[in-house]
Order: sequence, then C-alpha cells, then structure tokens
Amino acid sequence: GPALLFVKTSQGKEEGRRFYACSACRDRKDCNFFQWEDEKVSETRLAAREEYNRNHQPTFTHRQNVERYKNFVLLPLSKRRFCQECQQLLLAEEWEKHSNHQLLCDISTAQLKSPSQFLYPLENKKTNAQYLFADRSCQFLLNLIVDLGFRRVLSVGTPRLHEMIQSKASQEDFRVRSLLLDIDFRYSQFYTEDEFCHYNMFNHYFFGGEAAHETCRNFLCEDNGERVIMVTDPPFGGLVEALASSFKKLMAMWKKTGKEGQGNKEMPVFWIFPYFFESRILDFFPSFSMMDYQVDYDNHALYKHGKTGRRQSPVRIFTNLTPSMIVLPVEEGYRFCALCQRYVSSGNQHCEICNSCTSKDGRRWKHCVLCKKCVKPSWFHCNSCNCCALPNHSCEKSGSGCFVCGKAGHKRSACPSLSHA
Repeated sequence: GPALLFVKTSQGKEEGRRFYACSACRDRKDCNFFQWEDEKVSETRLAAREEYNRNHQPTFTHRQNVERYKNFVLLPLSKRRFCQECQQLLLAEEWEKHSNHQLLCDISTAQLKSPSQFLYPLENKKTNAQYLFADRSCQFLLNLIVDLGFRRVLSVGTPRLHEMIQSKASQEDFRVRSLLLDIDFRYSQFYTEDEFCHYNMFNHYFFGGEAAHETCRNFLCEDNGERVIMVTDPPFGGLVEALASSFKKLMAMWKKTGKEGQGNKEMPVFWIFPYFFESRILDFFPSFSMMDYQVDYDNHALYKHGKTGRRQSPVRIFTNLTPSMIVLPVEEGYRFCALCQRYVSSGNQHCEICNSCTSKDGRRWKHCVLCKKCVKPSWFHCNSCNCCALPNHSCEKSGSGCFVCGKAGHKRSACPSLSHA
C-alpha cells in the first residue's frame, strides 16, 4: 500500500529533508523502498517498481483461496496436507511439486479452525511481530467482551482472538461475530471475504480495494453501529502516530453509521500495547485510560504474566470505556480501588498525595516530593537532573538533551524549535 512521509533531521537544524518509506517495514532489509519527497522518479524506475510488485503478489487471490479451502475440507483426513515451507494448504494434484518440502499431514478440522497454531509466526519486531495471545489473555478478553454485551469484534491484528470467536460460532448460546483485519495474507486460506480482510494498519490500506473496505464498513454499521468493539494488538516497534491515524479512520467509519444522537461518542476500543507508550497514546486519544491487566503471549520469552516469564509482562489494555466497567480477575490478585473506581494490581497502592493508584508495572511505586509524582521504587532523585532516575544514569547536564536544539527536558518530537508541517 501507500508509503508514509518521514523527515530526516540533523542535530542542531530546525528543518529536515522529507522522504517516503515503507509504511509497514521499518527495516530497509525487509523493504528497501526509499524516495525523497522532492525527487523526480524516471519512467524506467517506475516500471521496475511495478514489475517488482507484480512478481511479489501472492500465488492465489483471496477468492481462489476460499474455493481451495472448500475443496480441501472435502478431502479425507489422510489426504489433507499443509506445506510448512510454502505455508500453504495443498490439494492432491500439488503434492508432487512440494515433494521435497516439509509437510504437515492429516490436518484435522480442529486444526483448520486454529490456523495460528500451525502457521509459522512472523516475528520481525518492527513489521509483523506476531506474538500471539496466550489462552489466559485470549479467554479473558473474550469473556470481558461478552460480559460487556458486545456482539461484534473488529479484530485488528488479533488472529488468535478471531479464531477463538470463530471456533465458538457453532455454539447455540454464543452470539459474538468477528472480522479479522490483518497484514498476514496466509489467513485468507482459512477465512471467507466476510471474515478476513487483508489490511495494513500503518496506513489504513485495504489490499482488497473498495470491496474489502465495504465489508469492513458494513460490519461496523450493522445494528446502527451498536454493540461493536475494536480490539487491536499492533507490533510494538510500530509508529504510534501512524497507528493512531489508522484507528481514527476506522472509528470515523463507525461514526458514519447514520445513527442520530451519536454526538462525541467514540467506537469502543481495546488497544493492547506496552505501558511505557501511555503518554504517546493519550496524546492522540485523551479519552483513553490504561488498565492494570497484564496481557501475555505464547511465543514471547519475556511478555508473560506473573512468575511464568523472566519478568512480568509490560503489555496493557488501553480503552475508552469507563474503567470501572473493566472487571479484572480477583483470583489473579487484582482488586477494586473505590477511590480510583477501577481494578488495579495487588501491588498498586493508592497514593494519597497523587490521589491515584500510580504504579504502571505492578510494583509498589513511591512518591517523590520534589518531582511531585510517584516514581519506580528503584529510582532516586538526582539534584543535577532535577528529576528521579536510576542511580547509575547519565545526567542530562553531561550533554544528553533534545536532538534538535540540545536543551534538556524534552525530546526531538516535542521540540518547540521544530516547524511542524
């Protein structure tokens, strides 16, 4: 899809040179697209670009994959094979072409309903980062969605939540439906065009064109937009600005349901992201607040709940729903703070000075009178920096400051010297 416009800055200079680069791949090794904004591109280079794009299209379209799936499920168990190297369901006439590849055989119906269990996770931190929800977190999210009365889930980059909803669809008392928006086209092998849209969340691009866009719009607008929630779990190496822009467009799509009296009402959202991005998210969505619930992942060594990992997971739920509505499991140590009117972790003690439960990472934080806020227990007040920091930190007086103007107290993105376009 479309590239994003970035700016290349040099220290001490207010103006930077602007350039286009890939919206999804932050690493040039994954996508080497680069073009200065003011650069004139030759016809030869444009043609080469088109040729490259044509050669890198998926083998089958989404519609073809749906037809292939229908034929695949008709096969007896002994003839159901999946090529692990090509990440593709195989029909009998294709076996010979993949004879030297590693195959999974006897693919059961249960496996087909849980494709994330046998598709290789794409673990490039900046592009795909397919760290998949652990069953504990996935079940908690689904239970919460059901308890809050939602009946439709726009699953943006959350394939495991989507497949859990799909697997329960046949149950009589289960009324929740899901639409998966994901950049991983492999899922088109398992879901129809009403269940999956190939989508880039960094530039709000639907690869299926207007038809896919309409599928999403119709899904959001059912029942006049009532009882629908967006749940998103973006790559943590992605730009918050780009993600926020796309999410606002999805929320605006919901807003156009035509229902009267919407006012300033927002589409309900669960944005799953690390707690240290809180200030960035609140910059774009002031109505959001961060919950204490620790989201953990199956295939991530560190992002695990409690004592099962080498450290506690920093991943939290950001939402625009009223915090008191988000009931966290008491059996996992969460409790309700009557003063904050929200559930907090057991180590998150209410600070009478801040009048808030201030901990972000599950540990008990301490109040610094000089900083006029609570800080991590391992931090101490530094008189040189005039703020709290780790004991062995490098003081700001040593020259580490804003990349543009060199002054301490703010980062390059918030520098008053920058002229924002």
